[in-house]
Amino acid sequence: MASAPAVNRADGSTGIPASRVYQLAAVCLLVGLMVGYFLVGSHAAPSIARAKAPASAASSPATHGGGHPKLTLEQMKQMADVQASSLVEKSKADPKNVSLLVQIAGIYQAFHQFSQAVSYFEEALKIDPRNVPARTQLASCLYYSDDVDGALAQLNQALKYSPNDANALFNLGMIKYQGKKDSAGAIAAWQQLLKSNPNLDREPVVEQMIAEAKATTGTKN
Repeated sequence: MASAPAVNRADGSTGIPASRVYQLAAVCLLVGLMVGYFLVGSHAAPSIARAKAPASAASSPATHGGGHPKLTLEQMKQMADVQASSLVEKSKADPKNVSLLVQIAGIYQAFHQFSQAVSYFEEALKIDPRNVPARTQLASCLYYSDDVDGALAQLNQALKYSPNDANALFNLGMIKYQGKKDSAGAIAAWQQLLKSNPNLDREPVVEQMIAEAKATTGTKN
């Protein structure tokens, strides 16, 4: 993925445009900063995916640049059901298999079927409550289901188990900033993220988000 273009600022410095920073940041919520969807047969870790879109936009006909119609949410649900079907059958025979439950949840999450994903993530966490990646993905699904408080509760619980988890800290900051308009809380989460993860590959993006959040509060340091 191409990096965002740098722009000249009033003070002569360069940086990523604020709109681009938050576009990149918002999409990270869905997949996590370093952990991707738990897709069948693959645990690849894309760091950027499609941004959150209103349900009305996703369910109305539209076209991509190539002229092909976008999938409706109902079509995406049908695709998710098909892709998850074999795993669902396996899970029925092995209901305590956390890996299967998480993979099923990941499929529904990938197809924007967040309520189904929530159900499977919650079932997995009943069996393995200390599964921080699954809990962090559950938080993302709750956020995209407009349950901001539920998402924050899940992230705070995840951080009790793993205080320096990069995905949980990143998403905690994003949800506080976007969902609660809590700039100070977001800054604190992101600063903890950088402090506890010195080799973070998205450090420049996080630093820029901190700077922009500080600008909204008038904080300099």
